Amino acid sequence: MTRELINAFGRVYLTIEVDKTNKWVHVNWMGYLTAENIKTGAAAYTAELANAGYTCVLNDTRLIVGSWGHSLEWVLEEWAPQAARAGLKHFAMITTPESFAESTAMEFYQNSIAFEVKTFDDMGTAKSWLQQFSVPLGQ
Repeated sequence: MTRELINAFGRVYLTIEVDKTNKWVHVNWMGYLTAENIKTGAAAYTAELANAGYTCVLNDTRLIVGSWGHSLEWVLEEWAPQAARAGLKHFAMITTPESFAESTAMEFYQNSIAFEVKTFDDMGTAKSWLQQFSVPLGQ
């Protein structure tokens, strides 16, 4: 089942799917993201990850409009350690090359130390990389 988060304008800005087949949480961000959207969305999918007992996130940012650099410090300093404590070990981020969102994603990739991050420009390669790690905790 896919969960949708809605912004103040009534538009979906994040979908969250607990993928039981692949044993990961798949998130798809879209539109312009405010700092509050990012905090709410990150908390929501981190909770889903912990509840499922998974260690992997497939994070699709290709539909983001603009940069999310306004929240990068919070993501690195607050969310990432919380996500690691919730079980996150492997984070596949799909980006659109040469976009504002991609430049922020690269900065996240270069500065993330709480868990392993890899960036990709296509879904298939991201899924292939993540599948080698997608085993629930305790197995």
